Amino acid sequence: MWSPTVTDKQKLVIFDTTLRDGEQSPGASMTREEKVRIAKALERMRVDVIEAGFPIASQGDFESVQAVAKVVRDSTVCGLARALDRDIDRAGEALKSANSARIHTFIATSPIHMQMKLRMQPEQVLEQAVHAVKRARQFTDDVEFSPEDAGRSELDFLCRIIEAVIDAGAATVNIPDTVGYNVPEQFGGLIRALIERVPNADKAVFSVHCHNDLGLAVANSLSAVVNGARQVECTINGLGERAGNAALEEIVMAVRTRQDVFACNVDLDTTQIITCSRLVSNITGFPVQPNKAIVGANAFAHESGIHQDGVLKSRETYEIMRAEDVGWSANRMVLGKHSGRNAFRTRLRDLGVEFGSEEELNEVFSRFKQLADKKHDIYDEDLQALVTETGLDEEHQHIKLVSLKVCSETGELPSADVVLNVGGREQSAAATGGGPVDASFKAIDTMVAAGVQLLLYSVNNITSGTDSQGEVTVRLEKGGRIVNGQGSDTDIVTASVKAYLNALNKMLSPVQRAHPQVADV
Repeated sequence: MWSPTVTDKQKLVIFDTTLRDGEQSPGASMTREEKVRIAKALERMRVDVIEAGFPIASQGDFESVQAVAKVVRDSTVCGLARALDRDIDRAGEALKSANSARIHTFIATSPIHMQMKLRMQPEQVLEQAVHAVKRARQFTDDVEFSPEDAGRSELDFLCRIIEAVIDAGAATVNIPDTVGYNVPEQFGGLIRALIERVPNADKAVFSVHCHNDLGLAVANSLSAVVNGARQVECTINGLGERAGNAALEEIVMAVRTRQDVFACNVDLDTTQIITCSRLVSNITGFPVQPNKAIVGANAFAHESGIHQDGVLKSRETYEIMRAEDVGWSANRMVLGKHSGRNAFRTRLRDLGVEFGSEEELNEVFSRFKQLADKKHDIYDEDLQALVTETGLDEEHQHIKLVSLKVCSETGELPSADVVLNVGGREQSAAATGGGPVDASFKAIDTMVAAGVQLLLYSVNNITSGTDSQGEVTVRLEKGGRIVNGQGSDTDIVTASVKAYLNALNKMLSPVQRAHPQVADV
């Protein structure tokens, strides 16, 4: 089998879209401050391109892209725009302060999308794509074009439109498998055919953006890389709408581990992967499954006696990469109740968290001290949860927990007494239920008649040990709108109530984020 040499190696550009496509997961919307935290973590990992959002979708999205553009200096910051003048102009404005800016514009090219969604003829689509690229070039030389639903588009038309947008100035051409329809051999063949058939293909970087509807996003992306793609669009933990996107950590470690197969290299600092994975999980409330490749809790665990014996004798018998290389055993400063404000501030700065004022620092430090009274050792994950929870409280003030009392004993019906501050007025209610959490939620419902449906209740431990904080995720639905709520505490019932109130505050908020690709603005 052919094996690439070091001199054959080319750079594989890693384009992270956690802040844009990842945020389109139902309930995964992030605040501006949370997006900035994740962007800083991605920059520390040396991600090449960070797609920060869809500026035209909402004022919040615009401000988030603008904020990321201001703080990120080492990665390229990208804004998404439909092939419409107002979208492109808005993206250009949001990216003004970026040290390195990219505009990513797209239009659908599959027959079903052109006919049913756009109601446009192919020639009109081609003309609009060229116009969009030229307009984007007025703001930056780094323009990316995507033919949406390329995986179901006709090859001849794809070749025509790609040739035209490259001539118009597109430096990157991204081929999306928008609905996760392709299989690896087919998708890799498509990339190879496009590179071979498009006359000016050598003037652009070919990229791929694969969805995971059939569980093939990573496989399709890697097949594309083998066939000449030199950028992969992906997300942390595979986050994304429907079944998600190609997982960044899997793409990066596959390429790095199998250098005998891939004629390219990645420049990422992979020791930052675990930290970034946990940060995204903490902020979005989407837990990582234990058997998830690379970042799952069991990714480097060995239960089988045969496996344990082999690893003890030689790690390579059952491990194809080192846990240390993705950040599993990185040295971490452990804080406790005697840790001072400076150590606290320094550690959070190392984690990419900066405070805008002393008041913000004091608030989080106060919560840190409260946690330290309950928990002996406080780890990075605990600190990230504290910052996230504080930010959520600042963002959503309508309903606050004042006090909670629960009673649960064998043979008796569990009960809960809850006191809330609702819109500045204290209210109290008591209820019984199947358990203390159920009773607490029912008590809240009597005070806040939101008419929501509970879709998901999930509990995870943030760190190990019986004194670990429990992290609860609650997903609520009302009228087709879905929100996630998160809460953490060493008391799992308190964490559950925090999560429920967080979700209710989001649901009752007048500010609703529109789905970017259908926003009619």
